[in-house]
Amino acid sequence: MSSCNGNCASCSSDCGERKKESLLAALNPKSSVKKVIAVVSGKGGVGKSTVTSLLAVAMARRGKRVGILDADITGPSVPTAFGVNECQGASEDGLYPALTRTGMQVMSINLLLDNPGDPVVWRGPVIAGAVKQFWTDVVWEDVDYMFVDMPPGTGDVPLTVFQSLPVDGVVIVTSPQDLVSMIVSKAVKMAEMMHIPVLGFVENYAYLSCPDCGKKIEVFGKSHLDEIASALGLPVLARLPIDPAVAEAFDNGQMETVLTDAVEGVITAIEKQE
Repeated sequence: MSSCNGNCASCSSDCGERKKESLLAALNPKSSVKKVIAVVSGKGGVGKSTVTSLLAVAMARRGKRVGILDADITGPSVPTAFGVNECQGASEDGLYPALTRTGMQVMSINLLLDNPGDPVVWRGPVIAGAVKQFWTDVVWEDVDYMFVDMPPGTGDVPLTVFQSLPVDGVVIVTSPQDLVSMIVSKAVKMAEMMHIPVLGFVENYAYLSCPDCGKKIEVFGKSHLDEIASALGLPVLARLPIDPAVAEAFDNGQMETVLTDAVEGVITAIEKQE
């Protein structure tokens, strides 16, 4: 248009030159984050934080600089997994995340509370705003891969993350239960609505290996994830067993000592996003 001044925000016309307005939040000027991977689940209790931790450790073992943004404000557990309890401090540049034993950067609401056992009793928009600030106000130093541990479902926080952060891909964590079909579909459809690629599925608690004979026991029943994944045109990237050793390592802040071979398929899929 001849009268166009180039400022679409002040214009009510829907002309062909109108640019799509971005909702992406500005990364802290002192930060550097190359790739953002969101780890999501349609429902709680599927071990999403455990999977997030395993992926972070596996990527760090490949020589990458890793950050973990704990977006589960009301149920934060990433600090427990890595035995961290406070940030490095703050300056005029922003807040510095905690560092794990191997140098991974972690930010979680539990690192900012006087008592980690205190509940976060906030309204949804306030919670979503806090997650956004973890992106804008925290100084993430030279992060190759940031893993975002999302709260379950499709509410305010997942919407904020998908709109405000430049998410490069989504990994969906499921468990072998009957209602997984409906739950998985909701998570996939939300990612598609936000135009974010779904890399595939991780089925957690897929089986229990008998300590005597090694037989795989399907504690939660037979999985139907293969059929669901096929119908959605997405791969099953990993199947993780019920492993008491992993649970113990998580509870004791020792996740960096856990073997991560079982998630190599997920790491390969993430690296293909280059």
